[in-house]
Amino acid sequence: MSDLKQQVESFSAKAEEFIDKIGQPLKPYIPAIGRFLIVVTFLEDALRITTQWPDQIAYMQDHRHFPRGLSHLFLGLNVIVMLACSGFVVARRYTDYAVYGLLGVVVAQALGYGLIFDLSFFLRNLSVIGGLVMVLSDSLGKQRRMFAALPQLSESNRRTYLQLAGRILLIFLFIGSAFHGDWSIIRTIVSLLGLAACVMVAVGFKAKLSAMFLVLFLSVFNVLINNFWSVTNNHFKRDFLKYDFFQTLSIVGGFLLLVSMGPGGYSIDEKKKEY
Repeated sequence: MSDLKQQVESFSAKAEEFIDKIGQPLKPYIPAIGRFLIVVTFLEDALRITTQWPDQIAYMQDHRHFPRGLSHLFLGLNVIVMLACSGFVVARRYTDYAVYGLLGVVVAQALGYGLIFDLSFFLRNLSVIGGLVMVLSDSLGKQRRMFAALPQLSESNRRTYLQLAGRILLIFLFIGSAFHGDWSIIRTIVSLLGLAACVMVAVGFKAKLSAMFLVLFLSVFNVLINNFWSVTNNHFKRDFLKYDFFQTLSIVGGFLLLVSMGPGGYSIDEKKKEY
């Protein structure tokens, strides 16, 4: 048993070393790529609402029973907040306010579109929220604290708690997607490996290696399953596939931030360094 454990640890150490070596040229750009991918679903959503404005207004008024003026205000504010806050996240300006604004959009759309009890929507948006939490964690230490006059946790403690929350929330997309659909032997094996990687991310054990596996897994899954470009423009399924595609990209961005930042203090990886 001890020999097997040593072999596994040796393999994981070599894998991490290989990933670090391959990813070294991209390392300075990973945080920026991660932040952009996290907000890409909001940018796509703002573009979709704008280009489908009459259809969106009709849906809100006919199916959600919004009054005429309120439907315009609701959709308009969503577009403005998503564009502005996404830009701030990418530019690393007013990040706290930007993240809170995007979190508000997630909640407002869940209520406005009546999707709050849709399990798939709920799990996916938990993961999107996890990515936003990772952005908030990454911003700490680079900006002054908000509400400085109020009693608060130290910056390092806040960041540690946010990293823990972000890690846990990020894995819900995999739970919602990997076990949905037809099963095969290959899918069963890949899903079990993905579930193991999710657990490792949540507890912070070999978190960077596990996060990289999930980045690769979700990227391949996204291209193969959410291939909206293969569906005709007038097909209703295209919008759903595009929505899922860009949401998955956002969660991939969250995992990239995890790879860049590390799992934080409340993790097995960090605790092992103390011994």
